[in-house]
Amino acid sequence: MQPDGFEIRRQREQRGYGLRKFALAVELSHPHLSRIERGLRGAQPEVMARIAEQLGCRISDIERDRTEPNDERDDHRFALPDNEGTRRRTPDDS
Repeated sequence: MQPDGFEIRRQREQRGYGLRKFALAVELSHPHLSRIERGLRGAQPEVMARIAEQLGCRISDIERDRTEPNDERDDHRFALPDNEGTRRRTPDDS
């Protein structure tokens, strides 16, 4: 599952939880929760369920839409045209 780390953090802070206290409540290490919130780690369904339950929301409320960029680091990325950079060059290519 792809958690929406920004939304998890927003809801956690809105409810007055610090990172360490919330991580303890959802049975995660605080570094692991931090990585989820920063978009560096995905989360297993069981973890998402514990986070959603603690926040009092649905899993879908904290799951990232797969069409959304992960975070601002993805804004500059773009898709290459078909086979661009993956096709072997031949002597005939200019």
